[in-house]
Amino acid sequence: MSEARAAQDAATPLIRLRGITRVYGEGQAQVRALDGVDLDVEAGEFVAIMGPSGSGKSTVMNVIGCLDTPSAGQYLFRGVAVEKLSRDQRALLRRLYLGFVFQGFNLLARTSAQENVELPLLYRGESVQARHAAASATLESVGLGGREHHTPAELSGGQQQRVAIARAIVTNPQVLLADEPTGNLDTHRSREIMELIQGLNRERGLTVLMVTHEAEMAAYAKRIVRFVDGRIASDVRNDAPAGASAGEAA
Repeated sequence: MSEARAAQDAATPLIRLRGITRVYGEGQAQVRALDGVDLDVEAGEFVAIMGPSGSGKSTVMNVIGCLDTPSAGQYLFRGVAVEKLSRDQRALLRRLYLGFVFQGFNLLARTSAQENVELPLLYRGESVQARHAAASATLESVGLGGREHHTPAELSGGQQQRVAIARAIVTNPQVLLADEPTGNLDTHRSREIMELIQGLNRERGLTVLMVTHEAEMAAYAKRIVRFVDGRIASDVRNDAPAGASAGEAA
């Protein structure tokens, strides 16, 4: 890579949205879920996306995650215009660069934690040995060493979400997209999960975008973006994230 190209890549945000609009329906039934959104996310950021129901926060997450396409506007990922990619190309982008965690853990019920985490690697065509080693190491990294052979029914809600996070990061994505990751957990386990996600951001440099309606959970992020009526109402830096020491927050 040339020095000029390297400098350009370093100066380009990992994610850039310009004038993103998403419209559903027609006529009187038309809904503008997103209405001209401009947003930059740098590599290594931890951004919480907040807003009331229907504000557009989940829609913008779906657009960034290539689960939905904008009606208008430009979405650049590492400088590539995502809205111009084919369906297969967007699927490849998801597979190579993005990891997803949802409110519902979405684990296969009769499948062990190990096998659940191995699934993304199976889709990539990795060998059995490579899948097993990567899944075991990732489960260990999220605090589930020794639980590899437990099924979801044998795990607590917090442990199930840890399995879901391990599944999301086993492929070493650049971005973790978390949609209400603590929505099904009690306060204590919610804080544990937020500290885990915060640690992945801090120690691995993983870029995190998290949708949440809970201010207590958003407080773990370094930046909080609030949506109202499909638009960004505020975008503020959080210089003292919850769960981080003063030295870590700097």
